[in-house]
Amino acid sequence: MLVVLSHYQAASLLLARRDGQTSAHVSLDLNLSTSVVQLDEAGAGLPDGRRLPWSAVEAIAESPNACFVISDNGGIEKVQTYSEATGRHYSLYPTANAPTMLVSGLPMHRIKDTDPHQDTLAKLRAAALRGGRVLDICTGLGYTAIAAAEVAETVITIELDPATEAIVQRNPWSQALLTHPRIARVFGDACQEVPHLETASFSRVIHDPPAFALAGELYSADFYAELYRVLKPGGRLFHYLGDLRSPSGSRLWRGVAERLRRVGFRQVTPKPEAFGLVASK
Repeated sequence: MLVVLSHYQAASLLLARRDGQTSAHVSLDLNLSTSVVQLDEAGAGLPDGRRLPWSAVEAIAESPNACFVISDNGGIEKVQTYSEATGRHYSLYPTANAPTMLVSGLPMHRIKDTDPHQDTLAKLRAAALRGGRVLDICTGLGYTAIAAAEVAETVITIELDPATEAIVQRNPWSQALLTHPRIARVFGDACQEVPHLETASFSRVIHDPPAFALAGELYSADFYAELYRVLKPGGRLFHYLGDLRSPSGSRLWRGVAERLRRVGFRQVTPKPEAFGLVASK
């Protein structure tokens, strides 16, 4: 049983202890479900027999920026890794709903006035996903691929850094990425992988790249031309950009729109509610 806790769950356990309760209802999978945990002077007894000492619960409660996987002996370990390939540090960051992943300290999802799950759904609404084959660029925690696979015939998702697998394996919200029969995962540079995909083979492309400073090649006209090529006529691209209303977002949006139109996209439309734009073939 994969048990992962953050300061949100630890605070609930400590509150129940303070109130003298002998059990508590708490999520052991970062808000996906709720379990009954037995409490005594030594710590928290998990449903599978593992015991979590109060010292570990307190350590988790004092770490607001981290998630912790619980080992078989009740030990705790931060969900984090470092990639020698990219020089980036990855960690799982808790929210009141689904966690996000920090990439060199930057969150992969919107967490202000929303949460990573709702952020994902906003992207798919903007893409007007209705079925067919979907290309998901920059897998990350897999939230987009997982949600798209509930509607699509097939989802091909591309991730540059295999080191992210260490986070995916320990994130309860990512487990369907490992098992869903309609998700096919590719590890590699999207700029090299997309040119090998069949022309006019996808109904939708969800392009969710890192910030321009980290991956400028994913914002280039050459790469956009490949996205245009693999889309079917009538297909739609959703491109995440960040806050379009900010000065930097406004500048980025104008440049991206110009390059998309240059390679053939039409109806390039900002979607500020989803922090991106859509374009049609």
